[in-house]
Amino acid sequence: MRYTALCAPAIVSMVLAANGHAETLIVNSYGGPYETIIRERIIEPFEAKFGIEVIYDAVGSASQDYAKIKATNGRPGFDVVVMTASQSLEGCKEGLLEEFSPEEVPNLEHLSSVIAGVAGPCGAVHEVQYLSLLYRTDKLAERPNSWNALLDDGLKGKIILPTFQNVMAAYLMEIFSVAHGGDLLENVDPGFAAMAKLAGQSIGFEQSSSVMETYIKNGDVWAMPFWNGRAQLLVDSGLPVDYVLPREGSIPLLATLNVPKHAANRDAALKFVNFFLEKTSQEAWVTGYKVGSGRIDIEVPADIRAKQITTEADLKALLLPDLAAVATRLSAWGERWERDVVAAAK
Repeated sequence: MRYTALCAPAIVSMVLAANGHAETLIVNSYGGPYETIIRERIIEPFEAKFGIEVIYDAVGSASQDYAKIKATNGRPGFDVVVMTASQSLEGCKEGLLEEFSPEEVPNLEHLSSVIAGVAGPCGAVHEVQYLSLLYRTDKLAERPNSWNALLDDGLKGKIILPTFQNVMAAYLMEIFSVAHGGDLLENVDPGFAAMAKLAGQSIGFEQSSSVMETYIKNGDVWAMPFWNGRAQLLVDSGLPVDYVLPREGSIPLLATLNVPKHAANRDAALKFVNFFLEKTSQEAWVTGYKVGSGRIDIEVPADIRAKQITTEADLKALLLPDLAAVATRLSAWGERWERDVVAAAK
């Protein structure tokens, strides 16, 4: 059956074209502070340089956006979308995303091969976050430097965990697995054992990151795993919180720019991807959104560099699971999570 439904941004694009407006590009990403920063730091400079009007579509999470790409066979109504390395790999495998080439996106060559390889040929890594340990500075006497700090008796009933539907759960289990003698894929028994202990410390599980953060905002929770980009937003808001990359290491969340296979404005989309990977654009994004980068030649202030992934050494220190292999195990791991971890919290 041919797909005929058009989303609102696509209809707006058609109307603009019919009225003789300049070339347009529909970019799908996130709302809130993210939208404010990307408009100021990336989109407006892109429009000024290329004369291409960007229509911003802030509807949907990465998983919802990918579901739309699948449902429309690569014609979702947007031209560029921000997803993750996992969706990049799946979309490439299913032939739903464009494969980037250095000829069409020259700035790909400036990305660290350590990170670029994780996302595959259909994902342009434009941002690197990591799973951090977020904590209340007014509740903990000392700065925690180890994931094992979450197991301290003083934090019993003062932590919260993600449900397994949130990828943070699988990553946290893998981190604990490595920290306790296992590995990222084949021997994760130590990780599940540690998570069962951690469940006994927790007040429960939440799927949404936005809901999880309400617990630490109101003081019911004193420590929890959280993506460092969102953690930084809480720090910047003035809350008595801070975050660390614990000494056992962390798994990154690689945000990628993707172009659906049948994007209506393919050429403009490739220009946008290349522009976002420019050195100056990456510097603007890292200092504005306060995240890391896959480019190691960027120049950023020392306070940003101290907390973000910006060097080859930072990148090599990350734990990098084979995301394609992880995807094949998530179903079984999810069942085990319910059986071993959730049950331990009751």
